[in-house]
Parts: sequence; structure tokens; C-alpha cells
Amino acid sequence: MPVTIHRSDYRAPDWSIPDIALDFALGINATKVSAVLSVVRSTDAPVPLLLRGDGLTPAAVRVDGEVWNDWRMDGSDLIVDLGQRTAATVEVDTVIDPASNTQLSGLYASGGLLCTQCEAEGFRRITFHPDRPDVLSRYKVRMQGDKAAFPILLSNGNCIDKGEEGNDHWALWEDPWPKPSYLFALVAGDLVVNKDSFTTMSGRAVELGIWVRDGDLDCTGHAMQALKDSMAWDERVYGREYDLDLFNIVAVSDFNMGAMENKGLNVFNTRYILADPDTATDVDYDGVEGVVAHEYFHNWSGNRVTCRDWFQLSLKEGFTVFRDQNFSADMGSPPVKRIEDVRLLRAAQFPEDAGPLAHPIRPDSFQEISNFYTATIYNKGAEIIRMMATMVGPERFRKGTDLYFDRHDGEAATCEDFVRAIEDGAGIDLAQFRRWYEQAGTPRLKLSLVEDGGRWSLDIVQTVPPTPGQPEKQPMMMPLRLAAFAMDGSGDTLADTLFIVTGATQRIALGTFSARPALSVNRGFSAPIIVDFERGPGELAWLAAHDDDPFARYEASQQLMLDTLVAAVSGKTGDNQAVIEAIGQTLEGAANDPAFVAEAVLLPSEAFIGDQMVTVDPDATRRERLALQAAIGTALESEWRAILAGKAPPATDLSRKAKGSRRLRGVALAYLAATEADDAPALAFRIFSDADGMTERQAALATLAHGDSDERVAALDIFYQRYRDNPLVLDKWFQVQAWSLRPDAVDAVKELAQHPDFT
Repeated sequence: MPVTIHRSDYRAPDWSIPDIALDFALGINATKVSAVLSVVRSTDAPVPLLLRGDGLTPAAVRVDGEVWNDWRMDGSDLIVDLGQRTAATVEVDTVIDPASNTQLSGLYASGGLLCTQCEAEGFRRITFHPDRPDVLSRYKVRMQGDKAAFPILLSNGNCIDKGEEGNDHWALWEDPWPKPSYLFALVAGDLVVNKDSFTTMSGRAVELGIWVRDGDLDCTGHAMQALKDSMAWDERVYGREYDLDLFNIVAVSDFNMGAMENKGLNVFNTRYILADPDTATDVDYDGVEGVVAHEYFHNWSGNRVTCRDWFQLSLKEGFTVFRDQNFSADMGSPPVKRIEDVRLLRAAQFPEDAGPLAHPIRPDSFQEISNFYTATIYNKGAEIIRMMATMVGPERFRKGTDLYFDRHDGEAATCEDFVRAIEDGAGIDLAQFRRWYEQAGTPRLKLSLVEDGGRWSLDIVQTVPPTPGQPEKQPMMMPLRLAAFAMDGSGDTLADTLFIVTGATQRIALGTFSARPALSVNRGFSAPIIVDFERGPGELAWLAAHDDDPFARYEASQQLMLDTLVAAVSGKTGDNQAVIEAIGQTLEGAANDPAFVAEAVLLPSEAFIGDQMVTVDPDATRRERLALQAAIGTALESEWRAILAGKAPPATDLSRKAKGSRRLRGVALAYLAATEADDAPALAFRIFSDADGMTERQAALATLAHGDSDERVAALDIFYQRYRDNPLVLDKWFQVQAWSLRPDAVDAVKELAQHPDFT
């Protein structure tokens, strides 16, 4: 039976391990591991040393240099009785078989390469160890292996020595910073490197390396630039400087975790490192930049300050997601980045909060920690950090994070430690706010406008829904950004204002207006909540055209489209004209921020439309969405053609405006194709053929894939023949066909699943 672990049962480790020395005799089928643990007892009374293991058998155990027999196995764990000792040197030898490690946890072999993945509990598959994040150690790692099989030997920290012994060579790595076992990493194999350097704010030179298989080197330039941008941003925004002489990234196609922040030796799947204009879209480029930043930012928010136990996972992941979101916003379009992040939250995390597996960002119990790498821990966790930053402002938030890093550098901390640092550094009482860490579920605010003699107020009713194990909820503390505008041209306004909502019921004074104002609510998505608010006539259309908060303007536009579509699906008459006029006005800003305009004019997805309905009718949803898309395409055909008439920016131009322009061109092509204009397939094929990069090429291919034309067949064949030997790119070929709106899409997917190149 699975064992349930409770957060309330936490107790500090009985033994600390200040230093670890590991010696690896490397082999694909047999790797000998010798671990030397310098252990110090933390308790007053004698207690055995418990070392976790998974699939290991000790070949030898020594204590203080002597063969030791006072040990036993308890299941898969090794228990060593050290008698009255308060400190000792414990040596354990094991032999592991990386080639048979199909779990890809611990040390495993793949394609002739040896690689590790230790988070959350993989280190115990390499050697016996407490393998808990609150046991921090300085590591010294010696690796030895055949020069031909393993020409490159990498581990955490700095390489302090190396040499040769016959056909073997060896390298000695030292990481001077204490870290938990889940951050240990080792990579050995035949790799090539893109080297660069970065000078820190204190003037120290850091050698940077991105290691890949031969043939992939030319696709690492963007990742290297993203790494340098991340290092500079973390210094500028958080005052965090890199702390080793080396920073290495290894990218391999068979790494199964996406990316991992091991100290000084990040390991990535190639999907998040390799990019060039011919094979990567702008979205791919942004993904590389964001993931490289996320893993680098962990150097402080996760590595220098780690988590006490896995219940505190959001301490490192929520904070680091927040950091990488802000970095990506600074590198690109802040409004678009916010829209993307909220879209992901609503698609992935809101359903978690509404389902049977709802859990707070700091869970109270678990049976398997790998099940808690969830959108709640990561994405809702980031929103909770963002709310604190919003309530105190950037300067006070920086004081709080500085205090957090200063207090807990080199420690295993808790979510409570972070909240307390923000309280103390920023001077705010977060007692009620802590409920976000304790309560699951998405809060819902029901809003209603109240008028009294020309003075308008907003009444708020807050509810937090019951979730499994939590039938009763208390009101949350949250920031709510609001503005109110007069739609009659009188000029009455409530400028952007931050209110703190704390009660189950609350009234906010908005000011004097001659008529019902247009309410811009939860601007910037200041809180991860659901808002119920009955809009007045024309209010959404006005906000979609005039709201000065980009996110709120986008929300108004989306809600206007959604209301129209839901009405149509329900057999009522939707206000197509209001949608068309709002999109037309939005397109007037295309020259200034094409990326935002591209997002704002997109129709809600079929899945999102269905989520808003009590009874889902997929056929009607698709029919009405296609009908509205065609109506918009027809009414604004000249605008879409004007956007497409211009020349696309070069694929090598990754500026905010260039990426936005390409994005808007893709949206324009989709709207034009929806009109079923006679020349639409030919136009899409011309864009496909003339494209100098993957963004335009894939957008045109996706548009053609929805239709039934000779150009569709030709484009799909050309794309396949060009990229058939590139599995990452060929995924796009499968994807556009799977996402097709053609009636035979399901049968096509079944057929594609049997394709010899489908993996």
C-alpha cells in the first residue's frame, strides 16, 4: 500500500552531511560508485544513520576507514549503526547499471551518453543517501572513463583537475556551495560545445558552455544569448550574481524532464535549446529563452536557497516561474506575455482547482511527490508571488526578496520563510494572505454596481468553493486593480487604482459619474480569480476599443466574442456587428503593437467556449465559431489583405515588433481563408513557398491544412520531404494535420498514428 506522507510530520534530519566525495568508474552497463559521506549527528542521543536506496546493493561499507559490519538493509534502505559517534566518515560502494535504468531517474545511459536526473528522489538510485532536500552538502566528484567512449566528463561546480590513465581519463569537479542531492548532476559522452563568457557585476569572468551532440552546434546561438540576457537581468532586477567560474548546459534529445536546474550543470531536452530560423518558430524561440531563464534563475531561487521538504516545492517553482515570466515580459511584449500566462493558467490550473485533485500550492500530504509537479504548484504559485509583488510595489518587493536571500542563503527554507521575509522587508501584514498557501480552489468575486445620487460604488461578494477535504473556506486577501470610465464622453473617470479585498463582502467607492460607468476590473489580472459581473449595454464593446489597460482591453474583446458565440450556439442571435467593429478599431493599432493586436482579435478556442456552457454542443460550437470567423474575415477583408500585402520581416529579426508582425500576418491569413475567397489557397501557398523562416511557413501550412485544396496536398508533401529527417520539426507536420478543422480530421489522426515517422 502507498504510504501517505504528511507535512505536519516533518522533523529535521538526525544527521547532516557537510561534505560528500563521489568517485565514478564509468561504464554503460556497469558504473562503480564510491561515496564518502562526512556525517555529523544532529541529535543528543545516539541514532542510526538512515541512507535511502532504490535498487541498490552495498558492495562494501566502511566507517572511519575500517570495514564496517554493523549495518542492515530495511527494505531498499541502508541503516548504519554508528554507536556513540557524533561524527564519522562513512564510505559505501555500489555498482549500478545505467543501461538498464529505463526509469531515466538517477544515472542512465542513452545513445552512448551517461546522464543523470535526480529531482525529486533519483539520487538514491545512484548511491545510498538521505536524499532529502534539507540535507545540504559540498560535493567533490571524480569521474573516470574510457577516453573514446566518454571524451567529455561534466559535473557540478568547477573542474579543478584532470588527467589520463592509459585508455582512461578522469576529471575532478568541486562545487563549493552546499546543495541538496536532487541538484547533483553528471554527464559523460561525446559532445561538442559552444563556448562564450559573461562578466558579472563584480567583474568576475564566467565561462559559459552549451554542450550538444555533433551536428547541433549551429542551433545553440539563441540559447547562449538567452543565458547571457538572463544573467544580466537577474543582476539588474534582483541583485543576484552568478557564483561559480563555469556555467554549463547540456542538451540531449532523450532527456525526459524538459529541463533541470542542477547547480552549474543544467540539463535540457534539445527542444528547449536548439533553434534556428529554418526550423524554429517565434514561439519556439520564446520557449527557448523562457526555459533557459527559468533554469538559470533557479541558481538563487532553488539552489542557493532550496526547499526544506517537497511540500515547499512552490517556494522554488512558483517564485522562479514568476521571475521567468517577468524576464520574458521585459524581453518581449509585456501585455502579450501576461495574456499568454493567464491563458495557460485558465486552461491548466483552473480545472485542477475545480476538480477532484484540487490542492493548495503547499499541500498537506502526498503519496508520490512526482504527482505534485502541477500547474497549481508552478503557475498558481507564481500568481501568489505576483499578488504580493503587486500589493507592495516593486521597490518594497525587492527589499523583501533581498531579505529572503540574505536570511536563507545556503539553507533549506519554507514558504512561510518567504512570506515572512516579504512582510518584514516590505512592511505589510500578510496574516490573512497566507490562506492562499492553505486553501485550494479558485476564488470567485460577484460584482454589482450601486448608484446613490450620482455616486457609484462596487459591491463585492467573495466565495471560495469547497474542494476535496476542504468543505469550508475563509475569504482570501487579494489585490484588485480597477478603473472606471464614462462612456458618454463626459470625462468622468476613476484612474487605475489598487484595492485590497479581504472580506466575504466589501464595498468600494468609485466616485461620481453622470451615468453608469464602464468598469475595467482585475486589470493586469491582478488576482487569479473568476469575476462574475453583468455588463451594461455596449460596455464590453466600449472597453474593447478604449480601455487603457492592455490586458483588460483584451479581456473585454474576448468576452464580447464569447458572449456572441455562446448566444449563437444556444440558438439566440449574437451581436456579430459589435465584434466586427471592436476588431476593426483594434486593428488600427497594429502598427504600434502588432503582437498585442494579434492576440486581441483572435476568437476564443472551441474548448474555452465549451467551458462556459452548461451543456456542450461541439458541433454547434464549431459551426458558429467558423461562421463568426468567416463574418469577420469578410467584413474586414480589405484590412486583412493590407496586412498580408506588406513584406514579412526577415526570420532572423527577433525583435518584439518583427515577431508581432509575423504573428499578425498569420492571424490575417486565417481570417482571409475563412472567407473561402477563391485566391486564399494560392495566397497561403505563396506565403508558404516564399517564407524564409518557420513562423511564416508553419502559419501558412496550418491555414492550408484546414481546407481542401491542391495547395494543401502540395504544401504538406513539400514540408514532409524537407524535414523528414528532423524529428522535432516533423512534429509540426503531424501537429497541423491533427489540429485541422476538416471533417475527416479524426480519421487522419488515426492514419498518422501509424506513420513510420510518428514517435
